[in-house]
Amino acid sequence: MNWDWSAVSDFMPDFWEGLLVTLQILLFGSLISFALGLAWALLMRVPSRWVTWPVGAVTEFVRNTPLLVQLFFLFYVLPEWGLTFSALTTGVFAIGLHYSTYTMQVYRAGIEAVPVGQWEAATALNLPLRRTWTAVILPQAVRRVVPALGNYVIAMLKDTPMLMAITVLEMLGHARLFSQEHFQFTEPLTVIGVAFIVISYLASLALRALERRLAH
Repeated sequence: MNWDWSAVSDFMPDFWEGLLVTLQILLFGSLISFALGLAWALLMRVPSRWVTWPVGAVTEFVRNTPLLVQLFFLFYVLPEWGLTFSALTTGVFAIGLHYSTYTMQVYRAGIEAVPVGQWEAATALNLPLRRTWTAVILPQAVRRVVPALGNYVIAMLKDTPMLMAITVLEMLGHARLFSQEHFQFTEPLTVIGVAFIVISYLASLALRALERRLAH
C-alpha cells in the first residue's frame, strides 16, 4: 500500500468543511437532546395518565426505532404533508429527538437520586414548586448525570455519518465524494477515522474536567 500525502493535502479543504458541519450537528443536536430530554423527564412526573401515557408512548417509539428510519421519515415523508426543511435542519432535529429519549432516562435517574430530605426541606421552607425544581432539585440532579450525558454526546458524534443518507455532507460524506472523484480511499477515510478519535478523546477530557469541577 502506498500512502499519498498529496491526496491528504488535496482532501483537507473538504475535510475542514465537513468537520464544521459535523460540529454543528453535534452542538445543536446535543442542545436539542438535553432540552427535550429534560422536558420528557419532567412530563413523566406529572400525576396524570393523560400526560404520562402519550409521552411514554412517543419516547418508547422513538427509542425503539432506528435513527436511520427516523431520518428518512422526516426528510422524505414530511414534505408530502407540506413540512419541508433543509437536510441539515432535519438531520439535527432527528438526531436530537432520537437521543432525547435516552437523556430522558438519565435525567429521571438523576432526579430520583436526589435525597428525599431535599424535597422535604423545600416543602418545609414553603418554596414554590418552580423554585423547588430550579434551585433545589435540578441542580443536584444534573450534577449527578453529567458523565452519562457526556457519553451520549460522544455516541451522537459517532452517529453523525448517518445524516449522509439524507444528503448532509459531514466529514464522512466529504471523504466519500473525494474518494469517488479521485479513486483514492485510504487517505481520506484514514483522516476521517483519526478525526473521530481525536474529537472523541478531546470530548472525554472536557467531560472529565467538567465532572471534577462540579464535584468541587
